[in-house]
Amino acid sequence: MHISRAATALLASATLLVAGCSSADPLDSDAAGGGSSGETVSLGTANFPESEIIGQIWAEALRQAGYNVEIKSGIGSREVYLKALEEGTIDIVPEYAGNLTQYYGELEQGAGADDVRATLTEVLPDDLEAGEFSPAESKDAYRVTRATADQFDLKTIADLDKLDAITVAAPPEFAERPYGPKGLTDVYGIDAGKITVSPISDGGGPLTVAALVEGAANTANIFTTSPALLSDGSEADLVTLEDPQLLIPPQNVVPVVRAGALPDGALDAVNSINATLTTQDLVAMNLRNVGEEHAEPAVIAQDWMENK
Repeated sequence: MHISRAATALLASATLLVAGCSSADPLDSDAAGGGSSGETVSLGTANFPESEIIGQIWAEALRQAGYNVEIKSGIGSREVYLKALEEGTIDIVPEYAGNLTQYYGELEQGAGADDVRATLTEVLPDDLEAGEFSPAESKDAYRVTRATADQFDLKTIADLDKLDAITVAAPPEFAERPYGPKGLTDVYGIDAGKITVSPISDGGGPLTVAALVEGAANTANIFTTSPALLSDGSEADLVTLEDPQLLIPPQNVVPVVRAGALPDGALDAVNSINATLTTQDLVAMNLRNVGEEHAEPAVIAQDWMENK
């Protein structure tokens, strides 16, 4: 699919933003802090701003508890940062419960948060450990423009079948996710032959929104906590399609650690601050990052911690 010159400019801007908030090699430490006598925790984040914001919050909580922190930002997709965790390059990383569970195993259709926790305990490798689920949840979602929703009377994910062809603007790995094309077919009965993924690696950010609004795609995978902003900073008029069959599982924020890697009490410090994080907090912090302010994740996290 063709993406316009405006979207290309957005890509350049997004690239500069990522470069500005992560090191050349994300598995090299790009920040440190805490008492000199404290033990060190190596904290990694995925390659999208929300993960880094959460990571910076956890890092500050660990520093306040007396630990040194090395932050390795923007490591990559789930496949990359979980491998780094398993190999010992990092000790802890922010994750999303449902997606993490489906990465290592399978969830029953329509699973709730308790089901996700029980299944995650069963499928997580022995060398990894999950902390407590946060009330904050950032779910994948299918969004369309309001014009498309009105034209084809789209209210639920199942209604996408009314389209002659479905082009989903989404990260490349979305094509293999259980709630991606396979889920559309298995759960909602949509013909697999008319589903195409248009890969865009900005985690549902401005390039994805531009592709949707400009017609390069007619639906998009955009997190429920992601502001859908246009190039001028205004909010795109999008509709989130309902998911009555619960194709997309609960996605509570959860720390994942390499078993035995954290100093005593470190996971407790993360769990404690994580318990105070809300979905609306994530929405507000993401808007500060991608909106007119363009605040850096470390600044956003520090401000949030000072208000707690």
